[in-house]
Amino acid sequence: MISLDTNILARYLLNDSPAQADKAEKLLHGSEACTAPVTVFLELVWVLESCDCERIDIAKSIRLLCGLENFKPQHLDTLAYALHWYEGGMDFADALHLAMSAKESAFKTFDKAFVKCAQALEAQPYVDLP
Repeated sequence: MISLDTNILARYLLNDSPAQADKAEKLLHGSEACTAPVTVFLELVWVLESCDCERIDIAKSIRLLCGLENFKPQHLDTLAYALHWYEGGMDFADALHLAMSAKESAFKTFDKAFVKCAQALEAQPYVDLP
């Protein structure tokens, strides 16, 4: 299995460099299985947002990647929770931090907007101010 960097996934999704997009497609649809750590998805969402992609399109793109037969992202359950909360309005980085803390009893932060969003989404673990 080979692990892919953010720029490979971004070129595949954005097709903003046809030559690189073609190489990315060959990797993702090739004979060797591919993966990516959740940190790559953190950066990928940032890249897509910086390219003015809409939240709904970003979520759809990540689901497209995760649905590829040859692509198996690391910590898929964590990514799925983060993506669900992101679609609900949570910042993706916050959603990923929270999803990676799933086995903890609570998540404390000074970020009031994060607390409000997490509580509205009934996200777990419980998010609150210290």
